[in-house]
Amino acid sequence: MAEPARIDGIAAPSSPLDGMPRVAARGAPAPADFAALVAAEMPVVIKGVFDDWVALAAGRHSPGRLNAYLAGLDRGTPVPLMEAPARARGRFAYRADMREFTFTKRYAPLRGTLARIEGLIGREDAPTLAIQMLPLAEALPDFLRQNPMSLLPADAGPKLWLGGAVRTQTHNDRDHNLACVIAGRRRFTLFPPDQVANLYIGPLDNPPPLSLVDPENPDFDRFPRFRDALAAARVATLDPGDAIFIPRYWWHHVASLDPYNAMVNYWWGAAATGVESPNNVFLAALLAFRDLPPGERAYWRAMFDTHVFGDPEVSAAHIPEALRGALGAMRPDERAALRRQLTAAFRQ
Repeated sequence: MAEPARIDGIAAPSSPLDGMPRVAARGAPAPADFAALVAAEMPVVIKGVFDDWVALAAGRHSPGRLNAYLAGLDRGTPVPLMEAPARARGRFAYRADMREFTFTKRYAPLRGTLARIEGLIGREDAPTLAIQMLPLAEALPDFLRQNPMSLLPADAGPKLWLGGAVRTQTHNDRDHNLACVIAGRRRFTLFPPDQVANLYIGPLDNPPPLSLVDPENPDFDRFPRFRDALAAARVATLDPGDAIFIPRYWWHHVASLDPYNAMVNYWWGAAATGVESPNNVFLAALLAFRDLPPGERAYWRAMFDTHVFGDPEVSAAHIPEALRGALGAMRPDERAALRRQLTAAFRQ
């Protein structure tokens, strides 16, 4: 068995997840090839896509070098700081009642936060600190010029994640995600979107909804369906210089494997709003369908399967194309008219 990786003399603990099937990996693609990867809607590890980053060179050197680099870009904007007590062992998750989380959030100065995170490296029984979702375009705008990402549109603003050995419970994103590791190692455990029933996701009204299962130590007596989720899972362990593309809605558990870790990620993708937002429609469906009698539920399930998730060239083939309306390929004016109709209806 290989020796566990070490940083600053500290061994990173092994996990049963390390032996699971791996996410496919490839070299840096051209922008057109990357668009094809996104269209395929499958996770992939990408190597060599940001090798020229100043931040990556600093992160590969040492925590102190990367912290000094980031502090040199600081313009005084407070940063979002998450902190979990030592008893949480780095696990950012729900508390027992699922009303609160195991971590607190506040804003703090960047320089002092970086110094505190660095000072906790190697300390036993120390709290876990992490800067999460820091918008670099606002807080450290020079970062974008010195560390460009050619694969993504300019409005896909990067965010910084930096801290200790955090383990973030399984969740998903409504946008595509490109995560680029610049210091330490991170393990991503990914589950396809259709595994939602096997992941035991928590309440939707306490965002972000998280899985209740610790994938590194699952309680199969309490969560028996999680075995099926693990059977569908794939794992990727990223070193500094590696990136991973995660399509929207793919569930992922993220573990920072070393005492100091840093990552920059990008979320992007056209996000519909109002009555065309899939999430809004899903919430409306909970109101409209869940409490209907069984026969009515079966009718609407068949309607959705046929006309929403089915092939319109099959389900509406018997209707002349000019008369298909919402059942066919709507023109822009037809979409706008339907949007106005629904907007008026939801105001009632």
